[in-house]
Amino acid sequence: MVTYGQKSQERRTPSGKASRQGTALVTGAGGAVGGSVVRGLIRQGWRVLAIVRSYTDAKELNSIHDVEAFTLDLSSSEDLLAWSRELNDREHAGIDLVVHAAAVAVVGRADHATAEDWGTVLKTNVVAPSLLTTGLLPAIRSVKGTVVFINSGAGERAVENHSIYAASKHALRGYADTLRLEEASNGVRVSTIYPGQINTKMLHAINDRLGIEFVPQAYIDPQTVADAVLWIARAGEDVQITNVDLRPRQEVSAAFIV
Repeated sequence: MVTYGQKSQERRTPSGKASRQGTALVTGAGGAVGGSVVRGLIRQGWRVLAIVRSYTDAKELNSIHDVEAFTLDLSSSEDLLAWSRELNDREHAGIDLVVHAAAVAVVGRADHATAEDWGTVLKTNVVAPSLLTTGLLPAIRSVKGTVVFINSGAGERAVENHSIYAASKHALRGYADTLRLEEASNGVRVSTIYPGQINTKMLHAINDRLGIEFVPQAYIDPQTVADAVLWIARAGEDVQITNVDLRPRQEVSAAFIV
């Protein structure tokens, strides 16, 4: 069941003219990148619907003005389409921006992958964003909104010990590119960001699993990825920013590019 939160409000532009406050939905809002996106949007005057996994994250985000947080298990595909359609029906003023930042990773040799590993990663990284987008499309179309997918360098190339993760990100790339073609006539913009290694808990866990030293200063700051999302969201009416590559200032390793 979707709970009702604050209604979309009007705000004044510098000229004094009233304009509708933008509404954004962000998945993975409890993570480093998703959380940075949420806070960046709030600073710019957006209203944000935030999807998180834990009640602790939901409580923290709900304490921020103009944020409404929902706890949702993105690996539970069965209810996602119905949930998103219910939210779509509630958001009469439309949804201007959807940011898919949630992701999980299982690392290891390809021949060690289990059916459970495949199911968890594909459901979270591919099925969830596609079903959520499908359910929200009427609200997105109504305001000619923008959908942003946070992909990965693993969505553009093979990465050793990342067969499942890379496969999921390649699939997400195919979905996003196809969605862009299909929704162009509806005025919907679709963008994908392909970051390299980001200084997050997920990367720290991956490095530990693979026996790779974790060097925070060598990786992309989560706020940098969030800033790229905000830049896309501010794009003028005449342009669609389709694909953005973000690489660490100095490549970490040719053998480990995610």
